[in-house]
Amino acid sequence: MRLLALGDSLTAGYGLPRGEGFAPKLQQALVAAGRPVRVIDAGVSGDTMAGGSARLDWALAERPQAAIVALGANDGLRGLPPARMAEALESILSRLEARRIPVLLAGMLAPPNLGAEYGRAFEAVYRDAVTKRPDLIFYPFFLDGIAAQRSLNQADGIHPNQAGVAELVKRILPVTEQLLDRVPPAAAG
Repeated sequence: MRLLALGDSLTAGYGLPRGEGFAPKLQQALVAAGRPVRVIDAGVSGDTMAGGSARLDWALAERPQAAIVALGANDGLRGLPPARMAEALESILSRLEARRIPVLLAGMLAPPNLGAEYGRAFEAVYRDAVTKRPDLIFYPFFLDGIAAQRSLNQADGIHPNQAGVAELVKRILPVTEQLLDRVPPAAAG
């Protein structure tokens, strides 16, 4: 089975040795759990939701049967308009839906220095997508349990270190398995 991980530097393993990022570690955990899955690392450092939308067709050339969408961190860091982010997310989700690819949407939170109003509008992008598509599996905060934990992040305080990636994989593994359970048997073969 092929699982697409569409994301940014957080999925690409920024600052980590080869093979120590999110995608390879998630693949290892899934295989160890008895699920023969290849995780396609479609993480590009610095990418925004719009960037992910622009390169989705390229990522779909690998013919994934399921997808994790983990974008938005750079939109928040740059203070980009949530409305533009929502348009790009809608484009991504509608194209995956058209191909009958089940999706795990991993949310993100806006940096607190952008203010409460921006934070609410930013978070609403994800919540609105889930309301519109109840079949989505939603993991509200990709960095849950890792963000702001010095021991789990690199010196920049933003990107998980190896221990942070291990914690991220441990936390997201159960919902990823739920996602894989939604792949029709004919598509999984």
